[in-house]
Amino acid sequence: MLKKIISILLILIIPMSFPLFALADAQPQVSAKSAVLINADSGEILYAKGENDKRPMASTTKIMTALITLEMAAVNNKIVTITDNMVRVEGSSMGLMPGNKLSLKSLAAGMLLVSGNDAANSAAIAIGGSTESFAELMNKRAKELNMTNTHFVTPSGLDDKEHYTTARDLAVLAAAAMKNPDFAEIACEKSMSVQFISPDLTRRLTNHNKLLSMYNGCVGVKTGFTKKAGRCLVSSAEKNGVHLVAVTLNASDDWNDHEKMLNYGFSKLISCPIDDSGYSVTFPVVGGTSNNVVIHGSVQNSIVVNADEVPNIKRTVELPAFTYAPVETGQVLGTVRYTIGSKTVATTELIAVGPVPKLEMPKNIFEIFLDHIKNLFI
Repeated sequence: MLKKIISILLILIIPMSFPLFALADAQPQVSAKSAVLINADSGEILYAKGENDKRPMASTTKIMTALITLEMAAVNNKIVTITDNMVRVEGSSMGLMPGNKLSLKSLAAGMLLVSGNDAANSAAIAIGGSTESFAELMNKRAKELNMTNTHFVTPSGLDDKEHYTTARDLAVLAAAAMKNPDFAEIACEKSMSVQFISPDLTRRLTNHNKLLSMYNGCVGVKTGFTKKAGRCLVSSAEKNGVHLVAVTLNASDDWNDHEKMLNYGFSKLISCPIDDSGYSVTFPVVGGTSNNVVIHGSVQNSIVVNADEVPNIKRTVELPAFTYAPVETGQVLGTVRYTIGSKTVATTELIAVGPVPKLEMPKNIFEIFLDHIKNLFI
């Protein structure tokens, strides 16, 4: 009977009182040949158009190049001496010259802001020894990120028939890159000063990503263009706890495409705070110096859900009928579970506020006799 009592859970289902929101507008119509919009935190696809079609991606390639560069710089932000081989590349440039010296992090800024092909080549050779060897690092990282339809050949994004990606893969890459604090810090800047070691000068770079000024909440990421790839754009935006990533490949009207997609995403998703810190209950304790202990709830980060799912969120308090002493301060004794249907979307812990030591009962005469017998054999 006691085992049955112990297994009983005190379950309280409490309907959530989050504000209701209107259903999202109709899906956006975009000019891009391929496009995707995702919840950057979960990877959920909110909108897609040819998202798995393999296409050239021009300088959005530099998202991967800059990410690897900054990951290396976090370990050793070494100073790179620019060589003639590093800057022998066509296209956009941050103005590097042979003999210049600057850090890996400064090269990453040159890639992300002014899309410097010279910066991408320089970092690639400094890290990999050659652009070909660096491309192997890029493809390895792509595999780690489950970018299943991507293959890199160049660090800059210049056209090559074996250099391709998809809108979906680029979104995955951008979401991962924006979790890197150094990457996110650079990608959100409208302009930035880059320090050269030699010559001793500071150069001001202006970000090519006009969406940073055009769209409230935009925090990145990267533009791209070649005749073969067309206009390519990867953007990231945050509002009210919701973080989105949008991608367009070969788009004639990319700025407007992204504005439509991001507006659509923010109309679809809502961030709901998960805060049980105000929850308090007195909980039974068996065999302790006290018959009960106070339990408090805790706080978890907000969850992002579809706006039309908010009324369906259920909050369930899960506690056993009682617990045995001893109970330690901070011991987890239960859970508050948030669900939508059968899916758990969040949990918080129910924690003991104070200790309850085990009650030590005086030994009876039989227990004393047994202890005496045991000691004879020690």
